[in-house]
Amino acid sequence: MLGISELRLTNLLFDMDEDGIATVTLNRPTKRNALNAQTIEELIGVFTALPSTGARAVVLKASGPHFCAGLDLVEHGREERSPAEFMRICLRWHEAFNKIEYAGLPVIAALKGAVVGGGLELASSVHIRVMDETTYFGLPEGQRGLFTGGGATIRVPALIGKARMVDMMLTGRLYSGDEAVNVGLAQYRVADSEAKAYELARTAAQNTPLSNFAVCSAISHMQNMSGFDAAYAEAMVAGIVNTQEAAKGRLSSFARGTANKIKPD
Repeated sequence: MLGISELRLTNLLFDMDEDGIATVTLNRPTKRNALNAQTIEELIGVFTALPSTGARAVVLKASGPHFCAGLDLVEHGREERSPAEFMRICLRWHEAFNKIEYAGLPVIAALKGAVVGGGLELASSVHIRVMDETTYFGLPEGQRGLFTGGGATIRVPALIGKARMVDMMLTGRLYSGDEAVNVGLAQYRVADSEAKAYELARTAAQNTPLSNFAVCSAISHMQNMSGFDAAYAEAMVAGIVNTQEAAKGRLSSFARGTANKIKPD
């Protein structure tokens, strides 16, 4: 497995600060950060390597005014791929987005402008989505003679329900503003999505790494199980996480009454 420093990144930028907050930036602004095959491979490389870097949380953001306009349709039309070739491309998209969702690091997306098609598939694979006033969400595949191939049928209904996703694909309906938050496409709507994403990343980074690993991987796995199997898996994960050495000082603080109180501001 290549380390981050060994990756040759052309469509992504990577940085990590002294607090372990990593930044992954989509960097094709003239293409509205559309996802071509090279970008997908770079996402796979970066998110495969991230857990071994010491990162404690990740902010996923984009250069330019748009987060991501989805599949690079120019490349797709030019390549004239066969069904088998495009199926393999889709499987690489699944690999990239699974790395984001299941790697066990909190990933917070700073959204702006277009979050459409494959851009929404990418955004739906992160753990927290922060939108600004320019952000809009769509699934325009139906109008372009296409169908989703990067996990929208798995993740988007989990956020907003099957009926809303079908509506988006059949009619081109867009969501923005408070409506987008209310239906579940984003958890936060703010003036500056990047600033809020970093604030949330730093908050999450204060948790123990093992607790974050469980939150950012086990919950997704358990959603794929039957209720009976998920209950068993939850007990197993709780047995490991809730007895971790790193939590003992926090539990002692709670017992002494010196821990932060959980209460509204």
